Amino acid sequence: MSLEWEQVVVDAAQPAALGRWWADALGWVVTFESDDEFEIRPAPDRLPGLVFVPVRDPKAIKNRLHPDFRPQDQRAEVARLLALGAHRADVGQGKQPWVVLADPEGNELSVLAPSRPPPPHPAHDLASTSANR
Repeated sequence: MSLEWEQVVVDAAQPAALGRWWADALGWVVTFESDDEFEIRPAPDRLPGLVFVPVRDPKAIKNRLHPDFRPQDQRAEVARLLALGAHRADVGQGKQPWVVLADPEGNELSVLAPSRPPPPHPAHDLASTSANR
């Protein structure tokens, strides 16, 4: 048995507004919009998507699930997301190499530090050493 990850459902006070914010933040496209559902995806035929649905209750506590993003330039990405309307969030993370932000409705996300380049592969080193002999 296998599962295909279709989407993540996000409760929202204003689904279309929050969905548009995330579409701008991620560079994704709107694939469906109605009064009770707003969906975005990386591309129209690519999964998974994010589906925003209306709820009346305001967000009350820290999310139990939140996305982590690893950009090439953490400082620039944090500045870009803040300019789009995100705000800094404190979820008890203390001093860490990542930055916790929240979208306009308070849903947390982390912007991680860039990853280090991977170490050279041993087979690649052997091939280049042999070629230089």
